[in-house]
Amino acid sequence: MRKFQVITLFPGMLCGVFESSMMWKAQKDAIVSLETVDLREFGLGPRKQVDDTPYGGGDGMLLMVEPLWNAVLEAKKNDPAAKVLLMTPRGTRWRQEVARQYAEAEHGYIFICGRYEGVDERILELVDEQISVGDYVLTGGELPAMTIIDSIVRLLPGVLGGETSAEIESFSDGKTLEFPQYTRPEVFHDLSVPSVLLSGNHGEIAKWRDEHSLTS
Repeated sequence: MRKFQVITLFPGMLCGVFESSMMWKAQKDAIVSLETVDLREFGLGPRKQVDDTPYGGGDGMLLMVEPLWNAVLEAKKNDPAAKVLLMTPRGTRWRQEVARQYAEAEHGYIFICGRYEGVDERILELVDEQISVGDYVLTGGELPAMTIIDSIVRLLPGVLGGETSAEIESFSDGKTLEFPQYTRPEVFHDLSVPSVLLSGNHGEIAKWRDEHSLTS
């Protein structure tokens, strides 16, 4: 079973995703384990402090290294071989080919979700890779973590319905977008399904689909 652990100040953000659709199915079928680690439980002092102002001045707050460090070590106890990933705009850009590589690996993953102005740089001593989902800024790392987990889990054997579902889709070859698709009814508001798709000629259908795939 592949284990995914997410270190976050807001575990409730992930509940809806983890308890729905194929994520729920993957857990029910014992393909994956999806867990959250509440960073607040590792906070310091009676107020469970997890953030502080940055040295050198500047606006905003940083997540402190000690609570993050202890949270990672606790997650590691549950899965010693897991790779630690930090969600950050300065990380490696996430792509479908990378998702496939992560799905093929046999170890689990621990996700660190930053908040506020980021994290104390010293936590990088425990981080295996920094990951970005695009050139924009979000309020925290939870949405990127959910996106990455979704893209990995759906590629694991047994999660999707069809044997080739993950092979014939956008970016499956690393560069092309999936061809247009249609289902019943054959005609809707004078909009018809392309006749070639109704022909039964699999060679022509394959040719049409290849011609109508877009290069990213």
